[in-house]
Amino acid sequence: MISVRKASDRGLTSIDWLKSRHTFSFGDYYDAKEQGFSDLRVINEDWVVPGAGFPTHSHRDMEIITYVIDGAVQHRDSMGNGSVIRPGDVQRMSAGTGVTHSEYNPSQVEELHLLQIWIMPDRRGHQPGYEQKNVPDEEKRGRLRIIASPDGRDGSVTIHQDARLYAGVIDGAKPIGFEVGPGRRSYVHVVKGAVDLNGIGLEAGDGARIVDERALEIAGREGSEVLLFDLA
Repeated sequence: MISVRKASDRGLTSIDWLKSRHTFSFGDYYDAKEQGFSDLRVINEDWVVPGAGFPTHSHRDMEIITYVIDGAVQHRDSMGNGSVIRPGDVQRMSAGTGVTHSEYNPSQVEELHLLQIWIMPDRRGHQPGYEQKNVPDEEKRGRLRIIASPDGRDGSVTIHQDARLYAGVIDGAKPIGFEVGPGRRSYVHVVKGAVDLNGIGLEAGDGARIVDERALEIAGREGSEVLLFDLA
């Protein structure tokens, strides 16, 4: 069964420096039917104006993944990390027992467009940690490239949960296939463009809960981009 969550149906935060669309309940947006999916708790699509951002704030007991679509993020945290995250980079911060960080758009002219993803950890109290890796489009084109996993396989960032995150860029030549393991569930989020998921049309910002489907086929126009979550 595939249940579609249209981009326009997501929650909305809109203030002078930030526009954010929330796939699941977050902050002031609450929907009793949208409380996450398996261990996936947050998919926020954020647009941040030049020079603005999220001042220092705290998190704990959450696996936080940042995926930049356009622009760049300037990151600083209480673990001593300072970095710039750009398209093609995957950043993972394990909040664990507690961490503070800030995220800003360092450009004075370019808007920042990113996805903030939160996954529940397998237990409370992990040691806070940070990881950032680059996965160029060439490694995602025409296939689903693993970018986050519990064991860091194939150069993915490591998360404390039985969950895997894949990114794929459609090459227009052939569909991308994915076999869902027994008892597993999946979630697909369209980052760019438009795709057909098992014949169901999805556009940028759309998502799809997937239950009791063993085979997935993702087709679309060249340059479309998707994230696929493999969940327990």
